[in-house]
Amino acid sequence: MSPIYSYLGAQESKLPYLWLAGPITGLLIQPIVGAFSDKTISKYGRRSPYFLVGAIICSLALFVMPHSSSVWMAASVLWILDAANNITQEPYRAFVSDKLDESQHPMGFLTQSAFTGLGQTLSYLTPTLLIFFGVSKMATNQNHIPVTTIIAFVIGSVMSISSILYSLSTTKEIPLTEAEKQKIRSAAKGFKATLIEITTAITQMPAVMKQMIPMMLFSWYAMFIYWIYIAKCLSSSVFGSVTGAVSGFREADLLSGQIGAFYNFIAFASAFGLAWLAKKHGAKIVHAACLTCAGAGLFALPFIHNPVLVFIPMVGMGLSWASMMGNPYIIIAGNIPPERTGIYMGIFNMFIVIPMLIQNVTMPMYYASWLGNNPQNAIKLAGVLLLLAALSVLFIKTKPIPSKA
Repeated sequence: MSPIYSYLGAQESKLPYLWLAGPITGLLIQPIVGAFSDKTISKYGRRSPYFLVGAIICSLALFVMPHSSSVWMAASVLWILDAANNITQEPYRAFVSDKLDESQHPMGFLTQSAFTGLGQTLSYLTPTLLIFFGVSKMATNQNHIPVTTIIAFVIGSVMSISSILYSLSTTKEIPLTEAEKQKIRSAAKGFKATLIEITTAITQMPAVMKQMIPMMLFSWYAMFIYWIYIAKCLSSSVFGSVTGAVSGFREADLLSGQIGAFYNFIAFASAFGLAWLAKKHGAKIVHAACLTCAGAGLFALPFIHNPVLVFIPMVGMGLSWASMMGNPYIIIAGNIPPERTGIYMGIFNMFIVIPMLIQNVTMPMYYASWLGNNPQNAIKLAGVLLLLAALSVLFIKTKPIPSKA
């Protein structure tokens, strides 16, 4: 999205404001959808209707996005895209917890992390593969958005709906018992009751979730800095250019996609090993180690000027990304009541979107004064924050993961 905004003429210092859609929609939608999915009774299941509706809207938004004619059109479509993604994502994580007993959570969540990494690897590589098969890397539409980007978004649109349809056809929900249905039917209904349920769940939040707040704050503030400024950083540190209209920035845009594909491949390749380590040594220790690797790598990245060598720090990013998509959910899944899985997964995802929202609002305030309008300094800051996140993990008090009988 940052390159699209740049091609449409957005100011570099204002990029975080244009990313506000994700945090705000996540903050509002995920706990509400989680509460609704906990109490949904339908012939299609509790979680499945949300997967499908969200995926349809996601696909439509992905198709429209690269045809945006202005910064504000792109920002508006991103708002819709993020809302739809939140509708799909939160019940899907609750679905994993529903299907598995506690001893299987490490393998379940990190398997999900592995295939998230594989999907993102393919998506990041798509523009490069299109160029390999003959699409011009400099060809653009009338709004200066590369043709490779347009094609990639269309492919993503098709994959969004087809992959969810595959999941719905092959993986069925465990039917609710009559006692569970009766409990849902007897609970208060309506939007007001849902808000009360969310408020009650927050006030009764397990201690482990509260202890995870600093870790999540540092982690996701850092990740949003990375996603917003990585192309700009590579443009200046590797190609000596920060202007979206020249070839240097286009080369940096493609390189950022390639290293994104690489670290997501590392996430895919390492996720099953991390699952074994998490089961043997605990998710907390594994997560702290992975965050440390990522933090050190990101801090070093701006000092690397060779486009080949920038892949080395991405090994740590890949380990961290696999861990971030799995280990925090392992930690909380065993510490929340099963009847509130959806709502607590939604609340936990507020721990992701609130740091993003804080980053969006605060970074433009100090990007010029503290970071010198330099995207390389932004990436260094992201590295420091990931190291602080790793330190914060050590203060979380978890219970041992039970062995399956």
